[in-house]
Amino acid sequence: MEKKTIRDIDVSGKRVLVRVDLNVPLSETGEVQDDTRIRAVLPTINYLISRSAKVILVSHLGRPKGVDEKLRLDPVAQSLSGLLGKEVHKVDQTVSEDIERLAESLDAGDVILLENVRFNQGEKKNDPEFAKKLAQLADVYVNDAFGTAHRAHASVVGVAQYLPAVAGLLLAKEVDALTHLLEDPERPFCAVLGGNKVSDKIGVINRFLDIVDCLLTGGGMCFTFLKAKGLKIGKSVCETEEIDHAREMLAKAEENGVELYLPVDVVVADEFSQQANHKTVAVEDIPEGWLGLDIGPRTVEMYKKALGRAGTIFWNGPMGVFEMKPFSHGTEEIAKTIANSSADTIVGGGDSDAALRLYDLEDKISYISTGGGASLKMLEGVPLHGVEALMNKEESVIFHSK
Repeated sequence: MEKKTIRDIDVSGKRVLVRVDLNVPLSETGEVQDDTRIRAVLPTINYLISRSAKVILVSHLGRPKGVDEKLRLDPVAQSLSGLLGKEVHKVDQTVSEDIERLAESLDAGDVILLENVRFNQGEKKNDPEFAKKLAQLADVYVNDAFGTAHRAHASVVGVAQYLPAVAGLLLAKEVDALTHLLEDPERPFCAVLGGNKVSDKIGVINRFLDIVDCLLTGGGMCFTFLKAKGLKIGKSVCETEEIDHAREMLAKAEENGVELYLPVDVVVADEFSQQANHKTVAVEDIPEGWLGLDIGPRTVEMYKKALGRAGTIFWNGPMGVFEMKPFSHGTEEIAKTIANSSADTIVGGGDSDAALRLYDLEDKISYISTGGGASLKMLEGVPLHGVEALMNKEESVIFHSK
């Protein structure tokens, strides 16, 4: 981590605006269903409290278009209060004169949570005036939201233009773990990529083909590769505009001596439904009108053997529609294989993390990233806006007078 972190500055008595990622799933009754992301930021918040900082948290929740009563952060504040063992005071706006006065009156160790930052149009537009209003609340800015570090939003990069800006402990940990993966992995290095879209991963596939020893594909994205090889894939997911890219990746893998694995059999269904008729077929025999929803048992065994030789494994994306029981076998078996591996195992968040929770395997993974999209961007080699905006190690911290 070449950026300053909260360990590099004196936060005692300072008002610290912390961008966190508390975008957690809520139940229909408005309760937090999974507090993984909330727990992930506790080390940073506790560190700041222990150093007598005045903590002002800012986060988004969901994708609101304006104020959405169902996406207020009250249940998140309640969950966070329980985990911290102290009250987190939630306010009903993100910026206002009342909140400025509240920020001025905070005592050392106090924690407040601003309202959903995406209720404000200026957030996603990275509006300078909105960013200034956020900055006026604090003396220091801390980014601990790795999951949004690839977004050029006001609370991610805009505020950093007006305050000393450093990384939180989670953000630093994420960057260090993924940098190590790219620069010094234990060999053989095996990547497992699934999910629906090749377009979301073509950049990281291209990068991985320069550094991995083998690449296993599954999920909907594998059908674009199968189509690129001239196979008939029925009604399976296929991004036709990515077929040429898929051919290029297949050629690059061969040129670089990387073993790029595609399924040899798949579980197909006559419709996208848990109750659909389904069967296992070779990839050459996908029936017209049927769609592939999971990798087959021969593919599972082939992938397990490849993973058994690995010294490092990176996984992002399920092998099939694991939320539906008939199409969950591939994802479950690959998840268990990775979890029980003696290799260094890194999982890139999102649906892969959900699968690990479903099968109670999270504790067996070396590192789980909190940001699927951000981790892929970083692995692709794309600079993360939120990291780039932070102070470099050698820069001097100057606290601005308010």
